[in-house]
Amino acid sequence: MKKVLIISYYWPPGGGAGVQRWLKFAKYLPEYNIQPFVLTVDPKYASYPILDNSLEKEVSDGVQVFKTKSREPFNFYKKITGEREIPYAGFVNQGNPGFLNKITRAIRGNFFIPDARIGWNKFAFRKALDIIREHKINTVITTSPPHSTQLIGLKLKKKTGINWIADLRDPWTDIYYYDKLYHSIPAKKLDKKYERNVLTSADWVIAVSLHMKQMLANKVISLIDHKIKVIPNGFDEDDFNMPIEKTKGEFIITYTGTLTEEYDPGNFLQALSTIIKESRTPVVLQFVGLVSPQVKKIINQLDLQQSTIYTDHVSHQEALTYMMKSTILFLAIPHKRGNKAILSGKLFEYIATGKPVIGIGPVHGDASAILKECDRGKMFDYKDLQGIISYLLEIIKAWDKNPEGLVNSNKTYQKYSRKNLTRELITIMD
Repeated sequence: MKKVLIISYYWPPGGGAGVQRWLKFAKYLPEYNIQPFVLTVDPKYASYPILDNSLEKEVSDGVQVFKTKSREPFNFYKKITGEREIPYAGFVNQGNPGFLNKITRAIRGNFFIPDARIGWNKFAFRKALDIIREHKINTVITTSPPHSTQLIGLKLKKKTGINWIADLRDPWTDIYYYDKLYHSIPAKKLDKKYERNVLTSADWVIAVSLHMKQMLANKVISLIDHKIKVIPNGFDEDDFNMPIEKTKGEFIITYTGTLTEEYDPGNFLQALSTIIKESRTPVVLQFVGLVSPQVKKIINQLDLQQSTIYTDHVSHQEALTYMMKSTILFLAIPHKRGNKAILSGKLFEYIATGKPVIGIGPVHGDASAILKECDRGKMFDYKDLQGIISYLLEIIKAWDKNPEGLVNSNKTYQKYSRKNLTRELITIMD
């Protein structure tokens, strides 16, 4: 079998889409005669925003996992700020930052470049060299964020000349919350230099969306466009082999993940409030994950609290169960620059359920294009109140006539199965 070393900071028991992406690739690579080795951080030293211990059961027996120490500032961060959690991506679990939070962000943005997990690099680099030599590996894949992980690949490339694939799940210096880190001009220059060096030195670069590919290709004039491959996130068919109880006559709209005011859900919530007041259909709005206090305030102002259910973060499998028990699924994309490139990992699991999806976000973005391609719903502009109302009323009317008739049998979505996406990964490795 061919051998590949996957270097990923996020791995079970860490949770989230970043973990699932390479957990699933590692699951299916052996079917294509490739043996995956994984290098990650020891959970005792890791800084995970989300934990999902259930994902440890999904690590295939044939995958050898190596773990190393790390030195990171987040324990110190929690002590000086009094926060119980480390910041999520985009600081979505913090709300409006106070003076102390602004100071810690500035320290993060100017003294930990590209990010605060760079303390893992020296441990990971040494271990990666040992693994490469002992197991005679000739291909390394580094996946980020944290983008500091890409610097491990860069150093391995210079040291050994190994075939190197850099997988970027999110933009680097174009990420929508970049300005919240208060970088100085020298810090920005250094960060962009790291980014350019990675893009030019990697043998292949993987982006998760078409707009993100273009964003990266524009970074370096000499960068050959065809060396950037788009492999989006996807869904695992095995995850959907579950018995599902039918709902008891309620029209359930479910959102999974994090929702803050940056997602600009005001008009969607206003549309829902209007419909609930005018419709006899029992409508339930269900959130599974983190909802910011600002969004909850809007919900209360619109008198939606009686129709709203909040559930904290759950395991990946439990989240899928909530999706499958829903009538329709709600998707929201941050109302920020560069959002056309955002392809939320849950989008592909949404479409795999067969349920209609109503989204708010860029109507000409990559998420909107995939919804159209798979005939799974529609994306609306954040301000399109009447469009949202009309679409919801259309779906409710169809549901009232036939509650079982909303599930779409269009099979186009199957191209986004984890197994099919692994086949695309193989073309790069070959």
